[in-house]
Amino acid sequence: MDTAHILQFVDEVLSAKTGKRLNDLQRKIIEGILNRQKYSDIADTYGCTAGHAKDIGYELLQMLSDVFDEPVDKGNLESVLERQLNLNINLGDRTTNFGNSNTINYINACSEVPTTTPDKSQPPNPESQGNKNQVKIEAVGKLRQLGLSDEQIAEVLGLALEVVKQMD
Repeated sequence: MDTAHILQFVDEVLSAKTGKRLNDLQRKIIEGILNRQKYSDIADTYGCTAGHAKDIGYELLQMLSDVFDEPVDKGNLESVLERQLNLNINLGDRTTNFGNSNTINYINACSEVPTTTPDKSQPPNPESQGNKNQVKIEAVGKLRQLGLSDEQIAEVLGLALEVVKQMD
């Protein structure tokens, strides 16, 4: 994972969930933690006291804990970010465009799948249905890479289990 990509991801997630953006010190802290630096080294790089960097780092890690809904600390930041980045599955051609409308940001693997009621007043559009199926087909491989079973994939994508099993 390159640092610029990680910082962009964290900034986008924070902005979406809290309306706040990372400031320069917060960026340096994330970068420093990922490079296994001490707060005193981060502070020297940024030009502040070690105590100030530690205080801001603590607040940042608490904010990330709230945003990602799991405990985040200096020791697990890298694994949490890696896990969260992997949840950001891109179904389009671009891999770093977090605003892409073809991006699934969250996967619900619960037993209840939300259903939509089709609008029967509109005739079915075969072209749009074909595009939707193509996106689902592409998603199957990516979900398998994340370790989901065929049953879970069928449930998440709303496909028949037999259809998922036939896809390579």
